[in-house]
Amino acid sequence: MGIKSFQGVRSKEEAKKKYNAPILVEDYMTKKLVTFTPDQSILEVMEAFAKHHISGGPVLDKNGFLVGIISEADCMKQISESRYFNQPILDKSVERFMTKDVETIPFDMSIFDAAGVFVKHNRRRLPVMKNDILVGQISRKDIVIAALKLSAQNWK
Repeated sequence: MGIKSFQGVRSKEEAKKKYNAPILVEDYMTKKLVTFTPDQSILEVMEAFAKHHISGGPVLDKNGFLVGIISEADCMKQISESRYFNQPILDKSVERFMTKDVETIPFDMSIFDAAGVFVKHNRRRLPVMKNDILVGQISRKDIVIAALKLSAQNWK
């Protein structure tokens, strides 16, 4: 004699659980950004990095449009050059060392697609855009945190 199930018939609603966890970049991006201007000195940028415990940030023009991104690596280039040529670092502007060809992602991209962009382009942070306006920034760490949250909700 076979074993009978005592659970009974499952309802159709129970079988179709909705996936409602947030999976978009806008759900995990940093919205309050420390931004820089092209005419700021590298010294000011390094001080801001230390003060805010960040490793990079977007560079905006006077109209608020994204024109570049500056990182600790860019500052390290400046430090290296200054030491080599025995020049002070105080008078060098962000514009000279920032990355001008900035890769961005849209606010409504999934975190899975964003992870692919990080892997493909080997970036640490990506500015997030909505209608050509900077609305946030997402980092590799933000993607990892998002995956952990999704794991806790859906992959167990």
